[in-house]
Amino acid sequence: MKLVIVESPTKARTISRFLGDNYVIKASMGHVMDLPKSKLGVDVDNNFEPQFEISPDKKATISELKKLAKDAEEVILATDPDREGEAISANIAQQLDSGKAKNKFARIVFHEITKDAIEEAIQHPGVVNQQLVDAQIARRVLDRLVGYKLSPILWTKVRRGLSAGRVQSVALRLIVEREREREKFAKEEYWTVVVTLTKQSEKFPVDFELIEINSEKIEQQKAFTLYDGKYTVTKTIITSEQQAKEIEQDLQKQAYTVAEVLKRETKRSPQPPYTTSTLQQDASRRFGYSGKRTMTLAQKLYEEGYITYHRTDSVNLAQAAVSQIRSFVTKTYGEKFVPENPKAYANKQKLAQEAHEAIRPTKVNVSAEQISQDLGSAFGKLYELIWRRAVASQMSDAQIESTTVYVDVTGVSGKKYKLKANGSVLVFEGFLKVNPFGLQDKKLPNFIALETLKAENVLTEKHETPPPPRYNDASLISSLEEEGIGRPSTYASIISTIEARNYIEREQGRFVPTSVGMAVNDFLVKNFSDIDDIPFTANMEDELDAIANNGKPWQPMIKDFYTPFAQKLKEVSKAERVEIPAEETGEMCPKDGAPLVIRVGRFGKFISCKNFPTCDFKKPFVLETNYICPKDGGKIIAKKTKKGRTFYGCSNYPNCNFAVWKLTDIKKTGEEPKKPAKKTAKPASKATSSSQI
Repeated sequence: MKLVIVESPTKARTISRFLGDNYVIKASMGHVMDLPKSKLGVDVDNNFEPQFEISPDKKATISELKKLAKDAEEVILATDPDREGEAISANIAQQLDSGKAKNKFARIVFHEITKDAIEEAIQHPGVVNQQLVDAQIARRVLDRLVGYKLSPILWTKVRRGLSAGRVQSVALRLIVEREREREKFAKEEYWTVVVTLTKQSEKFPVDFELIEINSEKIEQQKAFTLYDGKYTVTKTIITSEQQAKEIEQDLQKQAYTVAEVLKRETKRSPQPPYTTSTLQQDASRRFGYSGKRTMTLAQKLYEEGYITYHRTDSVNLAQAAVSQIRSFVTKTYGEKFVPENPKAYANKQKLAQEAHEAIRPTKVNVSAEQISQDLGSAFGKLYELIWRRAVASQMSDAQIESTTVYVDVTGVSGKKYKLKANGSVLVFEGFLKVNPFGLQDKKLPNFIALETLKAENVLTEKHETPPPPRYNDASLISSLEEEGIGRPSTYASIISTIEARNYIEREQGRFVPTSVGMAVNDFLVKNFSDIDDIPFTANMEDELDAIANNGKPWQPMIKDFYTPFAQKLKEVSKAERVEIPAEETGEMCPKDGAPLVIRVGRFGKFISCKNFPTCDFKKPFVLETNYICPKDGGKIIAKKTKKGRTFYGCSNYPNCNFAVWKLTDIKKTGEEPKKPAKKTAKPASKATSSSQI
């Protein structure tokens, strides 16, 4: 009998379908060993030796595995192919090894749970990769030192019960810095001018945008330096309503002449298959999924054998997978949808794990409908996203015919104006056949140079330059990845951790720091600026990669960090206590007449008397919106499910049961907000492009 050990029962059940009766597959249920919760668990005076111990809830599991291992001719460690999985295998081997038969253990690695992959892995067993284990130990020790040493400082200087984390604190800082940048941002008014023109021979109105006045381009860009990069806004030189109206009057009843018609063929190439980061970003944009939800769904899809391993930063596909996809596309859509040569993509991550694959379906002929039937609609939606991206990545480019038409006109004042209209027509779908981008044809009439056009309407519109957008799941993950903070497997937990601590909250899917989060961030930035910063955190990731990839010893890295950190802890112990400002509601306490304030507790926000604990009055916090209920006209307020997910419902519940997940869904019923949203310019920068949803 051979004993195969994996992490989860689902993974064990899937693997059992491919192995014979000579194999017994058991699940460890995740990590079997960890640092103790009740103490630091790191001997800082003895080369930072970690004091790992069997987790109390895993003692029965280890006992069962030991009994099975005694009778097994071989123990096969089949945990996930990453640092964490390697550490789990090392811990299990340590507990099961009697010291007499070290060659009894074999480590197998696979990136998809299919019959071929499992059999291939068993035929080519290896040993536990100690470099990966050391990297995982170093991360665990580093995070424990930061968390267990910083948290008590926060208890005494900010509020009891708070905690800090090495990577989470930088993510919090990104959100806080962005909120402050938004507060400081000075909006600027500007105007745009659009003229609706038609050909003399046909009624086909086309909107032309004003782009030049007297050969001067009216569009300008202004760049701002933010904490995590550049932010650029686009505006025009028309900065007042008076200017706009003067231009409007100048353009009335004039002769518009087509100056130039430019046509060109362009190609649009598919994107590479998903990595962990890009999958989380797209799932956030398309479905509003948090990183944690996406990873939970992906974990199940992987363990059921439907997709390859979902923790990866590689965009590579195995040659066999590429051949399978190309064959499927040829058979399903035709030869012209398959390029002559397979497409290859370059990894953006400097230390991307080339041995790993990108996320793809294990069998390209398995449909999302089948997944939905087997596991549920949410799994089907995510699988379809993965399937479309992977299949499209090996398909032909889309071909688009783009048309740009320039029009000249001389105003009553003698000023010369230039206007522009763009059109495009999809000539060949290519990869868009399976992975459309919402591309819509905008076909223009057959404009001819020097022909005269007729003006139907001149429209001026006011805009304001928008402040930098708040982060959402997609944009925060993108920034963390670009700055080299964390690993693919940690993005979801980083966000969920600071959210669970009530350091941030979601408003319309975007992150807003709470007063507690701001206080914690400000304290850490003031007293630990060298640690709570992007360069330091990114450098630590590089150090961990050097341990994993080059075998660099981990203890010196920890020592270099801890020596100045310990000294700083002593200095900060003398710092002044931070007061968390309470936000007043404008209401007065019915008990003692003092102002009512918003506080943050274990379960989120609530309202209480400013004189607490002298006065114990409190009531639930209700966040009102500018929307009204389309059913009975009541106010729409924000509510939370038992799992903490925000939704919006009528304040007259239970008499009215109207509820939606997003405020924008209310518009579909015909209701509009009481205060119409202002139109804004489209920003363009690293800081904004990943944030536009």
